[in-house]
Amino acid sequence: MAEAALVGLPAVRVLQATDDATLDTLLREEDTPFVVRGLVRDWPLVQAGLESYGAARAFLLAHARDRDFVVSIAEPDAKGRLFYDDAMAVNFRMGKGRLSDIFAQLDAAEGRDVAQAPTVYLGSVDMQEFFDGLADVHPMPMGSRTPLTSLWIGNANRIAAHNDFPDNLACRAVGRRRFTLFPPDQFANLYLGPIDITPAGRPISMVDLAAPDFATYPRFRDALATAQIAELEPGDALFIPSLWYHHVEGLADFNILVNYWWRDTPRYLGQPYNALHHAIMTIRDLPEEERAIWQAMFDHYVFSGGEAARAHLPEKGRGVLAPLDAESAQRMHHFLLRSLSL
Repeated sequence: MAEAALVGLPAVRVLQATDDATLDTLLREEDTPFVVRGLVRDWPLVQAGLESYGAARAFLLAHARDRDFVVSIAEPDAKGRLFYDDAMAVNFRMGKGRLSDIFAQLDAAEGRDVAQAPTVYLGSVDMQEFFDGLADVHPMPMGSRTPLTSLWIGNANRIAAHNDFPDNLACRAVGRRRFTLFPPDQFANLYLGPIDITPAGRPISMVDLAAPDFATYPRFRDALATAQIAELEPGDALFIPSLWYHHVEGLADFNILVNYWWRDTPRYLGQPYNALHHAIMTIRDLPEEERAIWQAMFDHYVFSGGEAARAHLPEKGRGVLAPLDAESAQRMHHFLLRSLSL
């Protein structure tokens, strides 16, 4: 795994959350990662995993709906790293199957070296959609938040550093998992891959944390200087704020993570990555002097907060220059759909 590159990295700070109100306050006020030890230690799934990995799989099977699950499978030569091949295609194949059949593959791989067994990985499995009653017996006090709850299941694996737009509370249920975290401003030092050809929808770092090639990626040393590390045991939880990059390793023969994603901003504001794609299509390849003008316009209308762009207009005539609400955001959404379809 990645021990050589991670020697000497500081640990993510550990905070205490002894009651629901304290956890709610931490999630609302903290803007850097933190770990809460034993937060979900009493969960039935955690207890089943402490008994055995087979018991944890049996527990999930007892709640699984009779439907196909999406699974990623990489051959042994991937050595657990779900990444790209030499042609920049993903190095794993996607399939579907009943959870019992997928778990049979994990049963067969248990105890085998990562280079001798296929990597089997179920990512972002919606708890409510794929399981009956599982959420009811694994409560998580989230205050007024309405998170998306997902399971991440597999054997030993490595997921390259990437970030997510929502805030994330990641709970280690079974096995062990190591997170290496980088602040959002380190994106250039992480040498991200393409934004449209990705293993799971987000651009990932091209650097192999197990053996960083500093000749090819020299600025990665600067990223490592900002990194923090968190190793989660069963029952532990890690808060990953929005846009923080995280490299994730499943360290045991069988690993289950349960995570909660939520946004503090209204959903009608949309996904900033869509704007990035559109800007690349429409602005990036313009002549330099035109790009400079558009950069100034974006600063004026967007990155400044837009106050100067609307201050001289009467309130009723500001249109989308006014702070957005659900109705004006919907009008803009329809406008963009029409313009993109031309």
